[in-house]
Amino acid sequence: MENLPITQQDREHLAHFLGTLGDTSILTQREIHDFLDYCDLMAPKRGEIIADIGDVGESLFFVLEGQACLMAQLPESEMEIGKIQPGEMLGEMSFFDRQPREVRLRAGADTRLLRIKRGMYERLRLERPILAVLLLEVAIISLDHLYRRTSTDMAQLNRYIHRTGR
Repeated sequence: MENLPITQQDREHLAHFLGTLGDTSILTQREIHDFLDYCDLMAPKRGEIIADIGDVGESLFFVLEGQACLMAQLPESEMEIGKIQPGEMLGEMSFFDRQPREVRLRAGADTRLLRIKRGMYERLRLERPILAVLLLEVAIISLDHLYRRTSTDMAQLNRYIHRTGR
């Protein structure tokens, strides 16, 4: 996965992006920019594996552009079971519970990710605890979005099965 330098223009764009993720009204622009010092900018190629099944999450990702696909491994192929859209976090479940991943994370077309590695997150927790708390809030919101989408999909599937099964 290609690791890109964060330019000043990227910093402005990313600071604006971070400002839209949650209630950042208590943060100064400087604090938002400081958060970027803990991160890398990634540009995976379409279809590239961001994180694989069985890995324990050592990084958190924000989808800046494009999307990431959640892939389940079937006996002879893989199947897409969800998408993570711009503005959402990726990889938070394994990162926080330190359990092996059950799905593969693949990059979509023109995907750009903001990554924070575990070591940098640990530093963030010590040096900028308010930023770490906001990051946790974003993780909760991201998981909630994923849960709601999955619940909606399951409800639609259930309705379809019961309608066609009669």
